Amino acid sequence: MDSPLIVALDFPSMEEVKRFLQPFQGEPLFVKVGMELYYQEGPAIISYLKEQGQQIFLDLKLHDIPNTVKQAMKGIARLGVDLINVHAAGGTKMMEAALEGLEAGTEAGKRRPYCIAVTQLTSTSEQMLHEQLLIERSLEETVLHYASLAKRSGLDGVVCSAKEVPFIREHFGEAFLAVTPGIRFAADEKNDQVRVVTPYEAKQLGASAIVIGRSITKAVDPYAAYQQLQREWNGGKEK
Repeated sequence: MDSPLIVALDFPSMEEVKRFLQPFQGEPLFVKVGMELYYQEGPAIISYLKEQGQQIFLDLKLHDIPNTVKQAMKGIARLGVDLINVHAAGGTKMMEAALEGLEAGTEAGKRRPYCIAVTQLTSTSEQMLHEQLLIERSLEETVLHYASLAKRSGLDGVVCSAKEVPFIREHFGEAFLAVTPGIRFAADEKNDQVRVVTPYEAKQLGASAIVIGRSITKAVDPYAAYQQLQREWNGGKEK
């Protein structure tokens, strides 16, 4: 991945995406298209973003029986996105099938999209893990177990909280991607996120890439907020 800074386009329509991207003309971003936007606009939003030169993380968190995920991934690969994800809770056969689908759908001579697995959502707390999901192990143990399943399945990495990156690094090394949502500037509200860190903290913890949404998209000046993001990630330097 060329850029470690992924901006979540959490908008309901292509028109709002176009308005948001207006100040960034000539400065390609790495953007995340999630369920809200993709389910409204479909493949057209991917085509538009590719025309604008954006790198794309298609965040659909596939989780279904292996054959269904495999066939879905064939189609996703043809879209030409750069990064896609599944839920590690789907198990090794499902994750292996996801890779098979991506390989089958990728044009000859091109690299398939990176595929990473969601371990636990950053909205999940230790209490929720035990009381609602009935998982007795600790959050750290659960994330590590799901990451090991992803690694065994041949995936490129995981989605996890930045707070969990150090032990991901310890067990799986630097090449295994650790993409971390739940990123906020220090002065921002956490909203529905629980395990939250700042961009600078995420880099210090060893994140491969961070996903940041409202801190940029809801800012009065999104372009200035993105420049702040770059400075924080780079330890106070512009780039």
